[in-house]
This record gives sequence, C-alpha cells and structure tokens, in this order.
Amino acid sequence: MRFKVLLVAATALLSSNIVQAQTKPAPATQLAKPAKPAVAPTAVEGVTVTSDSTAMRTSIDRRSYSVANDLSAKTGSIADALRNIPSVEVDVQGNVSLRGDPNVTIMIDGKPSSMFNGDGKADALQQMPADQIDRVEVMTNPSAAYRPDGTAGIINLITKRTHKPGATGSVKLNVGPDSRYNTGVTGNLVRGKLTLSGDAGYRYDRQKFWTTDERETLPVVGAPAHTLQEGAFTNAGAAVNLRGGLDYNLTPKDRLSAEVRFRGMDYDTDGEERFTDLGATPAGPVYLRASSATMSRDNGAVSGDWRHQFKGSEHELDAHLEYEVTDFARDGKAFIDNTSGADVHESFGFGSDQDRLNFKLDYTRPMPDEAKLKTGLDFEVVDNDYDNHGSTGPTAADQTVDPRRTNRFLYSQDVYAGYATYERPFGDFTVLGGLRAEQVEIRTNQVTTGQKDDNAYFHVYPSLHMGYTLSQTQTLTANYSKRVQRPQAQDLNPYPIYQDPKNYRAGNPDLKPQVTDSYELGWQYRKGPASYLATAYYRESHDGVVDVVRNLGDGVFLTTRENLAKSRNGGLELVANGKLTPKLSYNVSGNAFWNEIQSTTLGAAGTRSGTTLTGRGSLSWQATPKDFFQLNGFTSGKRLAPQGYREPISLLNLGYRRKVNDKLNFVVTANDVLNSFQDDMVLDTPTLQQRVERRAKVRAVFFGFTYALGGGKARPEQFDFGSGAVGG
Repeated sequence: MRFKVLLVAATALLSSNIVQAQTKPAPATQLAKPAKPAVAPTAVEGVTVTSDSTAMRTSIDRRSYSVANDLSAKTGSIADALRNIPSVEVDVQGNVSLRGDPNVTIMIDGKPSSMFNGDGKADALQQMPADQIDRVEVMTNPSAAYRPDGTAGIINLITKRTHKPGATGSVKLNVGPDSRYNTGVTGNLVRGKLTLSGDAGYRYDRQKFWTTDERETLPVVGAPAHTLQEGAFTNAGAAVNLRGGLDYNLTPKDRLSAEVRFRGMDYDTDGEERFTDLGATPAGPVYLRASSATMSRDNGAVSGDWRHQFKGSEHELDAHLEYEVTDFARDGKAFIDNTSGADVHESFGFGSDQDRLNFKLDYTRPMPDEAKLKTGLDFEVVDNDYDNHGSTGPTAADQTVDPRRTNRFLYSQDVYAGYATYERPFGDFTVLGGLRAEQVEIRTNQVTTGQKDDNAYFHVYPSLHMGYTLSQTQTLTANYSKRVQRPQAQDLNPYPIYQDPKNYRAGNPDLKPQVTDSYELGWQYRKGPASYLATAYYRESHDGVVDVVRNLGDGVFLTTRENLAKSRNGGLELVANGKLTPKLSYNVSGNAFWNEIQSTTLGAAGTRSGTTLTGRGSLSWQATPKDFFQLNGFTSGKRLAPQGYREPISLLNLGYRRKVNDKLNFVVTANDVLNSFQDDMVLDTPTLQQRVERRAKVRAVFFGFTYALGGGKARPEQFDFGSGAVGG
C-alpha cells in the first residue's frame, strides 16, 4: 500500500512541477551556452578546476578522480580501485572508511544502491569488477542536494558511458592464481535518437584467509580466563554482473532513459577452527570445529528517467523512479568435536529480503546575476525481512530447532525529503547554500518476541559552501554540512544472532541516529602538471553508533551496538601531484588526524584520544609510447577504536601495460607484493584484553587483455598522474 501511495504522490508532484516550470521560461538574456548532459547530478559548478585531460575535476563540494590511471582497476574489484583513492581506506574484509570514519554512503551514478548497504556490502565491493567505473567522486561535505546519510560523506561511482555514433564495445579477460579469473564484455549502439548500452561480467574468485582471536578476561567476580580461537578458511565462488540501458531523445528537449541491472554472488566457504584454553594446566584444545557454508546475494533493479530541457542554459527537470530488490542468504552446517563431553552437529542460517522504491525529482533553474537555483523531492520506502534459524543435535540427522538461534525481524523505513540550494558568484567569490528537510518513519517488529516499536522524527540538514579564486592558479574553499548516520536494520534487532559457539551478535532497539557537524577549509594550487592541495577539517558527532564487546561467561562474548556520548576529530590532508621528468609522474598524499571519544558505557575511561598518520603514493613511468609501468601503495598508522585500537596496515601493488595498438592492450598486475596486508584489532578494557588478527591471501599476479570493438580509435587511457587525481 505504501508503494502505491508513493507512486500516486510522485505522479501528482511530477505533473505540478512540469506545469509550473513550463509556465516560467527563463529570460532570453540567460541563453549563454547550450545545456550539457551529465550522467550524475552535479550540485556545484562554480570554482571548478579541470585538467586538460579531464582526469581530475574539483569543485566546492567534491573531488573527482579518474580510475583510468589505476592499473589495479583493470584486473581488480571496486575495493582494489578505492584503495588508491585519496581519503579512502578499504580493509582486508572490504569495509570502506573515509578519513577513518566507516559511515560512508556509496552511490552509483548519483543514486543509492542496496548492493552497498546492509549484510554482504563488503563482499559486493570485493567482487564487483572495477573496469566499468570511469570516475570516483568523493564528497566529504556534500551539499543539501544529496541525502545526509553517511557522516563521513559520499563516494559516488560514475560508470562508463559512450556517445560515439555507431556500434562500439570491448571484451576483456584477466587470469590469476588459484584458478581465479574475470571476464567481461560491453556494447553500445548509437543510432539517431536511440542509444543502447549493455555490459556483462563474470568473476570467479578463490581466496584463503586466517583469523586468530586471543582473549584474556579479568572479571570483577570469578576466575580470569585466557583463550585462543584460531581459524583457517577457503572461500570460492562467482559473481555475475548484467546491465542493459536505453536512452531515447523523444524531442530535442526531452530524453527518456531506462535501465535494468542484476548483480549476483554465490560463494562457498569451508573452515576449520580450534578453540584452546590457555589458562588450563596443561593448556589444550577445548574443541575442534569443521564448518561449511554457502552465501548468496542477488540484487536486481529496474529504473526509468525523464529529462526535460527548458529554454536557457542549465534549465532542466529530471525525474527518476526506481524499484530494487535484494535477497541475501547464508546457510551452513558444522561439526564440533569436543575434547570432553558429547560432540555436536549444528545447522545455522541467516536470510534477509529487501524491497526499495525511490522517486526523485530535481529542478534546476538559472537565475539573474549568474546564480542558480536547484530544488527537488526525494521519496523512498524500504521494507526488510530478516530470518535467523539454527538447530543442534548429536548427529546430523537428529537435530532439533534451537530457539536461541531462531527468530524473525521486520524493519520498515520511509523517508520523505525536500531540498533547495542556491548558488551565486560575487566576482571571485562564490557561495552555495542549501537546506534539506526530512520526515523519517521507522517501524520494527521482533516477531519472535512480539516486541514492536515505532519511531518518527523530522530534521533539517543545512549546508554551506564557499569558494574564492585568489588567482588563475590558486583557490580557497570553506564549507559546512550537517550529516546523519541512521542505525542499520540489524542494529535495532535485539535478538542475539549466532556466529559460532563463542560469539553472538545483537542489535539495540534504543539506538539513536548519529548526527555530525562537519567543517572544512581548503587551499589548492595548480599550474601545468603540478598541483598541491591542503585541507583542514573538524567534525563533532553526538550519539555515534559503535560495536561494544561484552563477556557473557564461559568464554562466550556478545557484540552489540551502543551510542557514544560524543566524539570529535580533526586533521590536515596534504596532496602533491606532478612530474619528476616528462615521462615520470608522481601522486602523493598524507593525512594526519586526531580523534577523541567520550563515553560512559564502554567499560573504559570516560575520554580517550589518539593521533593517526596515513599516506599513499603512486609513481607512473611512460617508458615508451606503448609501455607503461606503475607502482602504488598506501600505509595507515595506529587508529583509535571505541574499546581499543587498530594496528597499522600497508599495501604495495605493481602494474605494467603494453599497448599493442589502438584496440588491444595487455596488462599485468601484482597485488600486495610485500605480503603485508592484514587487519589487527586490539581491545583493551579493565575486564577484557583481546587481540584479533585477520589475514587474507591478497598477494597475486594477474595477466589480462582488453580489446576494443567497433569503428574508430578507443578512448586513450589517462595514465598521467600529473593530470590525474588531486585530493586528500
């Protein structure tokens, strides 16, 4: 019913906006230049710096990076490509953070996708190929034209599009160790008013990973315990990506677009675990556990767009309607060989189904004095259904349902938003102000326990961006935005979810949204191939949602979610790009930031703080017109966590490309050549000392080729870092 109401409302609002826009044409004096098409919405055009090769674009509210510079993107996943983007970090498990904050919203072509939300989002980033991504936009302080979700900001993935007349396309194949490979094909047909596009990709991956979890508990009452849990796992399976699109110029002023896409993953995981009591005399294993599990995640969507160009430059109306379905399932079985007591067979599973409907309307109008008004509506309704189940027994055939592991949870969230932004230059000074208002309605139903909750609230989210052009080579920027991180659906489910015999996870129905006030000051210098950037930032958050680990006794731990009282962080990002020689380009960036956490609920001291240094760099050598070499890497120092800290991480990749002709390229990449990429987490509280180490076999060499189909020369790849990414 809510979906039908939204469709009716969207149709009525669309009709009223069309009539209103058509009755107010722009004055003839504003017809300065023809309208320019855009794949994704662009909120700010003032104070824009664009390199000659368009490999780098900056404006007051974003930085855009071409991944054509990155050889890792030719053979790797989106996660591999994001690891080389300034400000962005991706850990061993595929979790993304922006300036150390994991609350990031990931969009595709300016639109949200359930593929990058909820359970399995990290798996999706590690399995989806990066070769269909043209650019990555990073918005640490987005304007009010964008949703406020994600306190760290927005990462917008811009996909490749072509408008060359006739038929074009490409085919690629990359092969690596352990039977790993990926292949794909793209095709485009432009004929008159009609443009057809499509792509298909298949990726088979096989990867080993290891975990160790050492815990020492010091309870106020009772005896201390010292345990070690070790695991070795093999993950193997495939991911499929299919997309088809249509654009039709109905009239010189109207364009209709439609898209259908499917992204699916299906993986099997086999593991062996050992749990040891280090406090026993003598120390020895308590149990051995052999497990096997399957994971599948299918995401499908259909969308339609209509763009109408009014008289005048950048005077247009855009309407977007999308329906998306995501199905996730993880089912497994295990055998527990206890050294004392009876052995146990168990089955466990988790499933989630999500339906999402989104309607968006954007109206852009040029105003007097080179100003620009943008306003719009954004309605979204989302329904989630979570199903957890488990059973145990003395044999595989003789199992009974375990009520502690079986429950169903329903979650619905409706967001009704409207926004307006106004941009105006005053000589060399440009101001963009915006305000977004949102009404949010949330309903939860823990079906198993009968616990139901409703929550509704109305908030406004202002944004302000300012830019000043000091000279042809230097610009200054200052901006502010209010952001929010709403709890995910499972964060609100109070029922404990079984992970393994010693680990459970539960949500918290009393969680509040995290609200962040973000401030930034920036300076940029650019002359020829050289560019330098400095950005100072400060963020203050209330009610931040974090993981908290509690000891339930007998070596069993519960990870739940809680609100922090307050947190603050700030830092300085520095970036330098240029050429050492005409053939040798460099791109280096560093970030020094300070973080402070205040809380009374984590079992630790009230206020904790720490400083972290991160850095990344790329060196590119165009040895000959046909031979290109690349080295890129990053490192991140010790980082503060709510109950402890994360150890430093680092990664180094190498790449080589041979251009055979305008259509054929061969690529070789070597990932993690130093075998240094791992994730170590330390918890340090008065009652719990814990160290968790996660390692994956990331080190690999891939061989691949790309062949362009169709007439004409393929678009040259922008391997020049001197005109490439500039950011912090």
